[in-house]
Amino acid sequence: MASHVSAIKRAKQNQIRRGRNLHLETTVKSSIKKVREAIDDKDTEGARKALLKAVPLIQNACSKNIFHKNNSARKISRLTQAVNKLSATAKEQSA
Repeated sequence: MASHVSAIKRAKQNQIRRGRNLHLETTVKSSIKKVREAIDDKDTEGARKALLKAVPLIQNACSKNIFHKNNSARKISRLTQAVNKLSATAKEQSA
């Protein structure tokens, strides 16, 4: 355990930040999971709504340095591609 006042303060700050980061990371993972589940269920409208909720969460986590910018861009891109592919197949089947 830290013995200096500044080291004790730093340990407390790290603990608070770790909790905040874990919360944001799990929230992002859950939102991505909801998009994936909607895609697996072939629910086009649900996937779009889930994607619209997931993208700002991913960007927020990126701005707080929880995810690297390329990692967050890749996540957003892959989710968007999957939703677009689902909506394209839905349009083909209805036509």
